[in-house]
Amino acid sequence: MMDFKLTQQVQRKPKKGSKLLGRLMVIFAVIFVILGIIFQSGYFMPAFLLAALYYIYSMFNDSAYEYNFENEQFSIDVIKGKRRRRTAHVLYYKNLEVVAPPDHETVMKYKKKGGTEKIRKYDYTSYEDDIPYYTMIISKNGEKIKLLLDLNEETLRFLKLRYPMKVFLQ
Repeated sequence: MMDFKLTQQVQRKPKKGSKLLGRLMVIFAVIFVILGIIFQSGYFMPAFLLAALYYIYSMFNDSAYEYNFENEQFSIDVIKGKRRRRTAHVLYYKNLEVVAPPDHETVMKYKKKGGTEKIRKYDYTSYEDDIPYYTMIISKNGEKIKLLLDLNEETLRFLKLRYPMKVFLQ
């Protein structure tokens, strides 16, 4: 068997209004600092708290996902704030059941409304309207899970070559 490694990174689209909220926090922090300089030093505490809140907000608001396809395993890393990385899943291809678009007949039984099987769902997509996402059904520790992934052409081609009976393209 040939060794390989394929990595794909997906940046999650920020939610509506998140840039406005971040700018408002910075503006109010600056206003409180100016008020603390001019009038009373008690205004420095809200400025400090707003700066800390902005740091935490920016860290949790900025999300990216990295899909790693390596030899016999597939892993997903979650990257928060371009600094904090944690491995969310380490899965094995031998447990792969299906990879298909969300409206394909093979994954219809796993739909939230109208499906016959209820399984845990994890969403690792970018929320971009022009990027199609795929549903992967795979077993982890004996339990089936549903992963929503933004897979590019190269990754889909690789999966289709390895598992032609389990991967369905649009």
